[in-house]
Amino acid sequence: MTGEVNKRQKTNSVVPSNNGYASRIFAPFRILGNVSNGTPYAIGTLGSTFYIVTSVGKSFQIYDANNLHLLFISEKETESNIIALAAHHHYVFASYGNKVGIYKRGIQEHEIVLENTSAVVRQICNFGNYLCLSTDENIVYIYKKANPEDKYATKLYTKFQITKLQGGDIVSILHLPTYLNKLVVVTKSNVILYNVRSGKLLFTSDEFPDQITTCEQAPALDIIALGTATGDVIMYNLRKGKKIRTIKIPQLRISSISFRTDGSSHLVVGGTNGDLIFYDLDHRSRIHVLKGIHDESFGGVTKVSFLNGQAIIVTSGGDNSLKEYVFDPSLSQGLEEENIVQPPRFLRSRGGHSQPPSKILFADDESHFLLSASRDRSLWDFSLRKDAQSQELSQRLHKKKDGNRVGGSTMKGKFEEIISMAIQNTRLGEWENVITAHKNEKFARTWDSRNKRVGRWTFNTTDDGFVKSVALSQCGNFGFIGSSNGDIVVYNMQSGIIRKKYRFHKNCAVTGIELDGMNRKMVSCGLDGMIGFYDFNKSTLLGKLQLDAPITSMVYHRSSDLFAVALDDFSIVVVDSVTQKVVRQLWGHSNRITAFDFSPDGRWIVSASLDSTMRTWDLPTRGCIDGVKLDSIITDLKFSKNGDMLATTHVTGNGICLWTNRSQFKAISTRMVDEEEFRKIQLPNSSVSGNSSILTGALTADTEDIDNQDFSIYTTMEQIDKDLITLSVGPRNKMNMLRNLDIIKQRSKPTEAPKKPQQAPFFLQLKGSGVGDDASGREGIAYETPEEILAREADVQKGIDAIDEVTKFKPTGRVGFESKFTKLLREGSDAKDYSEFLEYLLSLSVGGIDLEIRSLNSFEPFDEICWFIAAVTQGVQTNQNYELYDAFMSVLFKVHGDVIHMNSKDEKILNALNHWETVHKPTERLDEIVKFCSSVISFVSTS
Repeated sequence: MTGEVNKRQKTNSVVPSNNGYASRIFAPFRILGNVSNGTPYAIGTLGSTFYIVTSVGKSFQIYDANNLHLLFISEKETESNIIALAAHHHYVFASYGNKVGIYKRGIQEHEIVLENTSAVVRQICNFGNYLCLSTDENIVYIYKKANPEDKYATKLYTKFQITKLQGGDIVSILHLPTYLNKLVVVTKSNVILYNVRSGKLLFTSDEFPDQITTCEQAPALDIIALGTATGDVIMYNLRKGKKIRTIKIPQLRISSISFRTDGSSHLVVGGTNGDLIFYDLDHRSRIHVLKGIHDESFGGVTKVSFLNGQAIIVTSGGDNSLKEYVFDPSLSQGLEEENIVQPPRFLRSRGGHSQPPSKILFADDESHFLLSASRDRSLWDFSLRKDAQSQELSQRLHKKKDGNRVGGSTMKGKFEEIISMAIQNTRLGEWENVITAHKNEKFARTWDSRNKRVGRWTFNTTDDGFVKSVALSQCGNFGFIGSSNGDIVVYNMQSGIIRKKYRFHKNCAVTGIELDGMNRKMVSCGLDGMIGFYDFNKSTLLGKLQLDAPITSMVYHRSSDLFAVALDDFSIVVVDSVTQKVVRQLWGHSNRITAFDFSPDGRWIVSASLDSTMRTWDLPTRGCIDGVKLDSIITDLKFSKNGDMLATTHVTGNGICLWTNRSQFKAISTRMVDEEEFRKIQLPNSSVSGNSSILTGALTADTEDIDNQDFSIYTTMEQIDKDLITLSVGPRNKMNMLRNLDIIKQRSKPTEAPKKPQQAPFFLQLKGSGVGDDASGREGIAYETPEEILAREADVQKGIDAIDEVTKFKPTGRVGFESKFTKLLREGSDAKDYSEFLEYLLSLSVGGIDLEIRSLNSFEPFDEICWFIAAVTQGVQTNQNYELYDAFMSVLFKVHGDVIHMNSKDEKILNALNHWETVHKPTERLDEIVKFCSSVISFVSTS
């Protein structure tokens, strides 16, 4: 063992560097479930293939239009949210603030910054050698290629202003085919044509009576379609400068228009109410209407487009969805006038929650699927491996028992928001395996995660209360629902029949129900602060536990039979369901706890609160070993079944944040961290560089340790807690040697005295100076004269005589000599503090301790004995080196026991012994604590 290890000193807390991460354990990985926001997408072409670019805030995603598979995501986040997108062959143009980034395969190659202005770029148009940008200040900037070989324009060429007299705010800018160097600027009230090469205004249309909201070029030359806020679609001939047709759609604000270019003269109009209206321009008639394609509360349809030369429509909206519809070939074989156009058929889609998710669960043991419920009243099953496998669970009701459909529409509205849910895959495929509780509903619903739809059964409460909590048994046979009035009802998941009923929480909401893995013991908790323990087989109450505050939620860890509950006093209490006792209470959060979960091995609890922090608690040490501050409050969090990921949902954002667990590759220090050490951490994002790899912990260099500590040096704390009894870190046999030193000395005595040799060797019998000088010369010893030898022997004799004189001297009164032991003991008595004396006493060897104790003055007035007893009593009060102080008193009683017994009525000795007796008898004896811990360890290891 090295000297560094032997030091065992307590290290000071330092703020860890964490390799650039604020958390020692979790690193941001990615966001799941983000597809599109309210920014209109852009469609690009590469040969005969199409790709779609969608914005997800500060980054964009590129999808293959053929199958909507995700191809690329932007490498890094932009400085602000993306406002506009445009695509041209391999390049994507994205505007954010007063800047435009030019990307290829998601990697930024160039950035254009509008100089001397903070105006936001709203529209982008790229054609030929020019790149045109319009801002919210109604200024159009024209950029041109610096060299003809360049792939995109980067050099500012000219700019012009659109005044209020010319039409006000710019709605759109576009370039029409055959219009060389011309740019059409559409404002809210008219259409303007500019020559970007000369910067001249060529044409201004008459003012339109209705506000223009969108513009799209038609397949016919010189024709553009204008959509208005009143529902009019105006066909405008730019060459002639007049309207050629107006299509009226009452009570619709038009947000997007597109023309079909595969031979059929169809027009699609998207509205802010989420509807799509299809028109046949040849027959001047409406052919189809698709209702509620996108959510009206999020702006409806933000953009709709026909793919060039194909009968496929692409739509997106602010509800985080991207959809494709297709027109099938006509079934009619007659004349063209008699052709029947089939309604557009849903083809494929990608989507997610339109509002922030609130409840999540990992749906399998391989961390493949994640079940998520949101305030938008939808339930999604997201795939962590492939976005195409993500799917929303259908809420269409089942048929009646007689096989008939339920009367009326079965999709009049979505179910209420889910407030609690549970999943168990033991009976997956046989019957329903998911149960959910909904806001303000008196029954729970079942779901089938394999068929991705709502189940057959609804489980009602028996006391007319609202369902507040649900649970499933590990076998998948029983579903539990907890009522707001206190009842707990058990249903059979296969038949939907009530099996059991409990009523322990009276007139109080049941906030948590769990059942162990063997279906033997059930646990429930409620707002009354009570925890109930039940025998599930016998349906009897085994016991109850009353806590100090209402319980808001519960999480059960079946492997260890531990469960944790969150209280209204901002604490987390961990209870052992076997002993029915509180084993840990975790304090630290300063506001209501919103979510918490066990790690798969049961060692950690990760919790989040309204104080915007996420903390990791180590249960064996009862300490917070990691904590971070977040920009957005966590509403729910769950550990994956294999512990490689942590999923969190937040009050902002429609996606689910995934964090990688770095502890699967490296050991995490259990050093407790204070809230002052918490650092702010950014949430995962949709870009590449803003997140870490799933192998972050494995690829980090060993020299850059998470805690900035050298683990080759063992350091330990002097004392974990002042209230805990701490033993000595010295040799284990020191205490036994002190107590049995007499026996050790007796055993170490020789059996007989050493004998003198009968006859010395002949060469040692020689005497005389000549012999000595000759031997010294042969051995290389310096030569000394007889006078020098006599002088040296006289000096030695003087030292011996001085020592004899000192030993013969008998001190009287206060005059005398005292050892360091006695001096420190006397000074400690005067100062009423024996700390320095105890430190010296612990440093002595076993023989030194025995000698000093035997040397104590045992004559009246017994000061040294009383001082020693007081010193050892002070040492016991520190709860450190407990067994050594006990051994010191044992030696004292063994050596001076007769004196102490004969003078037990002496006031000083009596007070010292009474104080020692009081301190030495704590409320819980060490022996009882050790035996209890031994029993618990034996029970756990054998079970």
